[in-house]
Amino acid sequence: MNPTPPLEAQDRPARLTVGVVGAGRVGPALAAALKLAGHRPVAVSGVSDASVRRAAELLPDVPLVTPAEVLARADLVLLTVPDDALADLVTGLAETGAVRPGQLLVHTSGRYGTAVLDPATRAGALPLALHPAMTFTGTSVDVQRLAGCSFGVTAPEELRMAAEALVIEMGGEPEWIAESARPLYHAALAIGANHLVTLVAQSMELLADAGVRAPDRMLGPLLGAALDNALRSGDAALTGPVARGDAGTVAAHVAELRRHSPQSVAGYLAMARTTADRALAHGLLKPELAEDLLGVLADAGNGPGAAARPAPGPAGHGTGPAAPDTPGSPESPDNPDGRDHDPDGPDHGPDTPDHGPEGGDR
Repeated sequence: MNPTPPLEAQDRPARLTVGVVGAGRVGPALAAALKLAGHRPVAVSGVSDASVRRAAELLPDVPLVTPAEVLARADLVLLTVPDDALADLVTGLAETGAVRPGQLLVHTSGRYGTAVLDPATRAGALPLALHPAMTFTGTSVDVQRLAGCSFGVTAPEELRMAAEALVIEMGGEPEWIAESARPLYHAALAIGANHLVTLVAQSMELLADAGVRAPDRMLGPLLGAALDNALRSGDAALTGPVARGDAGTVAAHVAELRRHSPQSVAGYLAMARTTADRALAHGLLKPELAEDLLGVLADAGNGPGAAARPAPGPAGHGTGPAAPDTPGSPESPDNPDGRDHDPDGPDHGPDTPDHGPEGGDR
């Protein structure tokens, strides 16, 4: 006798009705993932034309209604609005009586734990903070990216199992974050994910100015290797003129940036100083070279002309620009040791999830 085939998601009884308040980049994707797990999206609210289009693409046939109506229809409500709008939204919903006792209220902000939901909790809601550490595009690809994505989870002890189950059903991996640690957790993700985009975009612009026809193709293998090395080995993966103490090269970099991209100088100096500190602490940068390097960085921050001064250094460390290190360079770890890093987001994130610019939706 043939075994009974497994039920497809659409054939399983829906366990929870799901609503979304804020059809930005995050909410519809999470609701679509919950639908794949057998839950049933029933209502969504959105403000802008982009939000309406996004909801129609990811949640077809789900009606667009007011936030209060979303809460009236749904057992599980995703509050996916920007961080700065979340507290006022929760307070308003609680004060107008929209919150129902026993209703699961989930926000996706990396910054907050469950305390921001206190007004709704006092009205009987069950509070969860589930932040996907992934960057979101607002398209169907986001649902696929949730597979294996870490979620920063904060929940009351009695709701930990429910929070974990929801994350797993969306394809994610729960990572428990204490209420007090949420701002630090979110800052860490913003440094990694948001600033990475800025650095890569800036690097591509500078390469294009230097005459490189395909900056993305040039950077792809280099940055991929650098990211892999960094996740595996941390500071031990540091390479380049700052980590080597090539003060003259760094001075030349700053001089060129002042001529071609003055708006990028402050960022370069800040990252160079931080890199030097970490390389020195890790034993990669020799103290005698660090003195010259930090002197160049200090001079560079004092005026446009100071950075052009050649810095003293050992033979072979001149002022000419050095080629970026690649995995085959002597200074690079060809086979870096160390455990794999378990990566967030976003902020909206990987992202950290992104705050959608349209209409206050996340």
